[in-house]
Amino acid sequence: MEKATVYFTDMRARPGLNLQQKLEKLMRRAGIEQIDFQDKFTAIKIHFGEPGNLSYLRPNFAKTVADVVESLGGKPFLTDCNTLYVGRRKNALDHMDAAYENGFSPFSTGCHVIIADGLKGTDEVEVPVQGGEYVKSAKIGRAVMDADVFISLAHFKGHESTGFGGAIKNVGMGCGSRAGKMEMHCGGKPSVDQELCRGCHMCARNCAHDAISFDENRKASIDHNKCVGCGRCIGACNFDAIANNNYHANDELNCKMAEYAKAVVDGRPAFYVNIVNQVSPNCDCHGENDAAIIPDVGMFASFDPVALDVACADACNRMPVLPGSQLYENLHREGACDLHDHFCNSAPDTNWKSCVEHGEKIGLGTRSYELVTVR
Repeated sequence: MEKATVYFTDMRARPGLNLQQKLEKLMRRAGIEQIDFQDKFTAIKIHFGEPGNLSYLRPNFAKTVADVVESLGGKPFLTDCNTLYVGRRKNALDHMDAAYENGFSPFSTGCHVIIADGLKGTDEVEVPVQGGEYVKSAKIGRAVMDADVFISLAHFKGHESTGFGGAIKNVGMGCGSRAGKMEMHCGGKPSVDQELCRGCHMCARNCAHDAISFDENRKASIDHNKCVGCGRCIGACNFDAIANNNYHANDELNCKMAEYAKAVVDGRPAFYVNIVNQVSPNCDCHGENDAAIIPDVGMFASFDPVALDVACADACNRMPVLPGSQLYENLHREGACDLHDHFCNSAPDTNWKSCVEHGEKIGLGTRSYELVTVR
């Protein structure tokens, strides 16, 4: 496979050229104008940030991407899918409130926000995974699949399970419906915390397999012989009483995530941007953000998500470690073993390479790249 081209610009903003202008220049130089946007619905997949976290991407970056799409005749919208876990982005109403609270509104970004998998995370499309080894049919938020063009705008940062979160995670995990996220993250079936259960029967009303029953105290329980693991009961419960805590090993999670990403982008134009700043050790899904582990790096763009993520990881690993960060503390603990990789040193149980290796294997992209610097 030939090398992919990844375009890069640093975060220096000298007088007369701000970062939004640099991002637009980067995208155009990377070839986004090759895509036919005319009258095309364009999904811009972004993480709006869990409220309380301050390291998510500023809405200004989203506005720049939306403005470029509009200038090329497209109809952009910002999108994400609901979360599997408890938080402020578990249903579409709370999710949109969180997005607005963090600055992502039509007034600040110039386009609308659409939660792709609907009110309770159940509005999904089953999409075949060509060459999939772990997933044969991915469950993707409907609005993502309804779009004509797909753009990933990702905050590149560390992650406690996948090593880092970049383009592949933003697309694969981010576009999965609740059932899709459960397929990637978890094995087994969900269970009920009966101390939290209120006996409202909403879970049972949303179960198509008659798997939920109630005891004499009106507490729900799930029959795992009938349950198919769709996750609809998780979204239906307004009291966070249902969860699935049987998590897959990180390497399997990474491989499934790559297969989900391939399902999202196969057969239509796709373009990817990673912003490598405020590189926190954990996901923006946290309701807080720890100190950055390295200095800001820059902005990257490509048509190849695998090459893009590898280029970003390589650039991060060339950066110095910031004192006082989680990464610094890990490296200076008694008996610490230097794994010679910032993300593995920050979260030693992770292996980000399993994701890009599998992505290359199934045809999502290539790990070989040529880096072109845009001044």
